[in-house]
Amino acid sequence: MSAVSPANPATVLITRRVRRERIAEFERLMAGMTACAAQFPGHMGGFLIPPEAGEQGCYRNLFAFDTQAHLDVWLQSAERGKWLQQIDALTIGDTAMRVMSGLETWFALPTQRTRTPPPRWKMALVTWMGIFPLVLLMSATVGPVLGKWVAPTLVVLVTTGLITSAMTWLVMPVLVRLLASWLYPPTHD
Repeated sequence: MSAVSPANPATVLITRRVRRERIAEFERLMAGMTACAAQFPGHMGGFLIPPEAGEQGCYRNLFAFDTQAHLDVWLQSAERGKWLQQIDALTIGDTAMRVMSGLETWFALPTQRTRTPPPRWKMALVTWMGIFPLVLLMSATVGPVLGKWVAPTLVVLVTTGLITSAMTWLVMPVLVRLLASWLYPPTHD
């Protein structure tokens, strides 16, 4: 597991391979487990990512908490343990778990097995490659238009919201896929 600052949000990514004949039961149990996690302090969200084409039952589950301490409480809870006992009977092989924080969540390849994030300098460079054109575009388009009608603080609020959304759902998924071989060079074991 990677080190996470106690004041920063923390996300755990769990990867499991589910028995084909038990998928419906697994999805039902995961919905219950996610609802259970939502009752814990600091819970910020959680969802199940179904397998993509060709992944043969490989499900990913994310749980986000506002601090590493709150995530640890959930991970070590008796409630989670009870859900895991039921879920483990439906899976094949080992479960992979990785705790991520900050930029690492942008660099999780959706169709790959859980991997160590790239070095921070690579994450910073790719993030800058995405943010720079977006800030330039927003400064030349949205900012001046909104600036005619609303206060500067609202202009910044709207443009940073648009940039963050574009980075999360559009720009970073594309950049990470395009630069995957540089971000995640092949290892020779």
